[in-house]
Amino acid sequence: MPTHLPAKKRLVLLGATGSIGDNTLKVVRSLPENLQVVGIAAARNWQKLAAIAKEFQVVHVAIYEENACLAARESGLFPAGTQFYAGLDGLMAIAVLDNADMVISAVVGTTGLRPTLAAIEAGKDIALASKELLVLAGKFVMAAATRMGVRLLPIDSEHNAIFQCLAGGTHREVRRLLLTASGGPFLHFKREQMATITPLEARMHPNWSMGPKVTVDSSTMANKSLEMIEARWLFGVPPQQIQVVIHPQSIIHSMVEFVDGSILAQLCPPSMTFAIQHALMHPHRLPGCMKSLDFSQVMKLEFLPPDESRFPLLRQGREALEAGGVAPAVYNAANEVAVSAFLDNRIPYLSISDIVARTQSAVHNFEPRTLEEVLNADAEARSFATATVGT
Repeated sequence: MPTHLPAKKRLVLLGATGSIGDNTLKVVRSLPENLQVVGIAAARNWQKLAAIAKEFQVVHVAIYEENACLAARESGLFPAGTQFYAGLDGLMAIAVLDNADMVISAVVGTTGLRPTLAAIEAGKDIALASKELLVLAGKFVMAAATRMGVRLLPIDSEHNAIFQCLAGGTHREVRRLLLTASGGPFLHFKREQMATITPLEARMHPNWSMGPKVTVDSSTMANKSLEMIEARWLFGVPPQQIQVVIHPQSIIHSMVEFVDGSILAQLCPPSMTFAIQHALMHPHRLPGCMKSLDFSQVMKLEFLPPDESRFPLLRQGREALEAGGVAPAVYNAANEVAVSAFLDNRIPYLSISDIVARTQSAVHNFEPRTLEEVLNADAEARSFATATVGT
């Protein structure tokens, strides 16, 4: 057990009521001497925030939806002296709290971009779960992190696995990053079988418990496209050095192949607590809150290549990665709109990839010079995809 651990790390948790938030709090409960939550934020679920605030005695609370923030303020359910922050400005304010050391960015979608950038500019280390931020504005986020000298530590299990495996060699010795994918609930479905998939079916992942949008992305393999784009920025490798491998058991979370042919893999059960604890405690390791693998039991590990004819969003995402510019932002925006429409029963499952493809063809690609140009392309893609949903 290391004896040189730093003082208790103080955390701001953006996305406290989601699945990443739940798992982060499990880790905090298991390491009360090492971790403390000083700020929490969510979109609207103030009742759950109240329970978290009481348990962890958090007095800085941000709620994105202003009506929900008002209800929370008037509820009397939060600790005495709680300071409330509303809207996007509220998320940005809580992300730069003076007494915070690290901000966990786990807001679904692109809402977390400006708060995360604000935290970076304030010199806070970032534990990143919101892959959309690097997909949307990777070059701006990474440039800011480099300029401010802050650490950007991945919480996504795949990127955290790669981060750990890269300790086995230097950057120039890397041949490939191998992102593993479970394949989701429809791995063995034929294309025609996918035509009748319902939102309820798409939200039932065989291995992971995640939010609805992420679970649908896993079923279409759009999440793996987003992860390829994120890996390009996190690890500074070109698109041709990033590969996706289907691994249905979700035991190997990703791998790195080096130029000598050696492949290093990171293994653990399919629980986000392992990656979260690694990111929060890096570079130290402490006992985890979940049991690890039991090699006294029979275990099967399978691998197979992805079928892009059945999962076209994987091919479309790679095309966006290779195109660069604002193409990844357009891909992400169109996918968010299409998945939302599918979850609302406004479009069939197979239309998700169609809407993304039509949006990619319609929105001009270019290399952005400013963050505002990226956000404008994002808005244009959302507008076109929304109109396409209605046709």
